[in-house]
Amino acid sequence: MGNMTQEQWGKLQQNLLTTVGKNNYTTWIEPLEFLEINDGVAIFEVPTSFLGNYVSQNFGDLILHQLTEVGASVRRINFRVAANLTQRPAPVAKKETPKEVLKQDEPAAAAAAPQAAREDTVPGAPLDARFTFDSFVVGKPNELAHAAARRVAEGGPVTFNPLFLYGGVGLGKTHLMHAIAWELQTQRPDLNVVYLSAEQFMYRFVQALRDRKMMDFKQLFRSVDVLMVDDVQFIAGKDSTQEEFFHTFNALVDQNKQIIISADRAPGEIKDLEDRIKSRLQCGLVVDLHPTDYELRLGILQSKVEQHRQQYPELELAPGVLEFLAHRISTNVRVLEGALTRLFAFASLVGRPITMELTQDCLADVLRASERKITVEEIQRKVSEHYNIRLSDMIGPKRVRTYARPRQVAMYLCKQLTSRSLPEIGRRFGGRDHTTVMHGVKRIEELRQQDGQIAEDLEMLRRALEA
Repeated sequence: MGNMTQEQWGKLQQNLLTTVGKNNYTTWIEPLEFLEINDGVAIFEVPTSFLGNYVSQNFGDLILHQLTEVGASVRRINFRVAANLTQRPAPVAKKETPKEVLKQDEPAAAAAAPQAAREDTVPGAPLDARFTFDSFVVGKPNELAHAAARRVAEGGPVTFNPLFLYGGVGLGKTHLMHAIAWELQTQRPDLNVVYLSAEQFMYRFVQALRDRKMMDFKQLFRSVDVLMVDDVQFIAGKDSTQEEFFHTFNALVDQNKQIIISADRAPGEIKDLEDRIKSRLQCGLVVDLHPTDYELRLGILQSKVEQHRQQYPELELAPGVLEFLAHRISTNVRVLEGALTRLFAFASLVGRPITMELTQDCLADVLRASERKITVEEIQRKVSEHYNIRLSDMIGPKRVRTYARPRQVAMYLCKQLTSRSLPEIGRRFGGRDHTTVMHGVKRIEELRQQDGQIAEDLEMLRRALEA
């Protein structure tokens, strides 16, 4: 056993359980069988090379660190696929790289199949280990897309075909696609699941044309159980690729195989996409991922903070920082997450708590770039249109409720969406005092919690102004 016993490995497993959490432990760590430590290399047996690749990429450093903590002299770790499960020809094994082939290993029952058939799997795109259902924060703008993705990920009977997810940049389309692939890979290893981008589909198609292997290409893609194509708008205008995609699509639908597709806009809005493909894409379930709202952005930040806490347990986070970021960075979740990552790293390097001051210093460029160019006048105009009152009445002296409530809503939005001070806002509302503005903002904040209609109005107005 080298210089570590099975008992020590058992104890080490307990440490890993507390570090990675029960779900991760059961799925990825528990199947590992410790074999030996040979010349500074700890060797583990794994049921599939997919599992070995995943553990190596995501938990390799952690396992290595834990091994050295218990006194084992280990430089690196190695994973060996259990011989009784998978017998793959040497040339294929050499070509494997971590996460390069999504469908690398069949279940144990398939191991008896002829070796030539083992190579008939479609190489997919790499999957991102961070993009799972566990790490997907659900809110009103994405709850339908999330529920549909969950249903498809169960791998049961095909209920809607295709599932078409669409939305702007950084709203979670790719996250959901990867999450479906991970879930199917774990729950239904018997299914041949292929995830790839439209560009990769096109690249493989062109390669098959060039190498005169179109029959192989057709056969490969028609043999999958679940086909997932990301960013399908990229095949628009590419006539031959569209044609082949259409035939693949039809063949899979006819065999009742699941298709999941994502794009940056609805099928009907993709320019240069053939009408017959548009109508085919619309015949399943088409789900829109809406722009994030404040609550969802705050939820995403809170979930990210939990992850960062594992890396930087000593860092203090001042109250109000997350709320400030959720308000200020509203267009793209990737930018929001990146800002938080930078903030934690910066605070750790300079050894200071994360305060509002540090946040504004560290993220000055991001905050400038996402600085809202919304004006007080624009807010006043939008609010008066929404409540169907004249702009002059909103700014004027009348205090009847018909005008007072929209006026307070406009003041609240000015405070949230512009960098104007309270006295400045007061001046723009007919020369009112800053205490009047403060009272109006406070009143709307209270009503937002109690009155569903006000909360809905605010969200609708905010979206209209930020669009």
